[in-house]
Amino acid sequence: MTVVDSAMTREVMRDISKRSALDLGSLDVHVMRGVIYLRGRLEKIRSSDDIDLHEELHMIVKVLRLKPGIRDVICEVDIKGPRMNLRQ
Repeated sequence: MTVVDSAMTREVMRDISKRSALDLGSLDVHVMRGVIYLRGRLEKIRSSDDIDLHEELHMIVKVLRLKPGIRDVICEVDIKGPRMNLRQ
């Protein structure tokens, strides 16, 4: 990874971490040659039941695509939804 890619990766992580209602512990972020790769899983912080993870991820990708020097965003992120209780 080049110095520029490393710096951009840190910048992207700072931008994503501003979304305080998200648990980013299972999210992997890398920038290579102007392409952002988002992989892993996105979850809510327990106290944030009222946010829509799909909408949050959509907003993150939209903002990242507007960053100077970014050519594309590849998003391979699973959304962790609420667990369903199958017992009745």
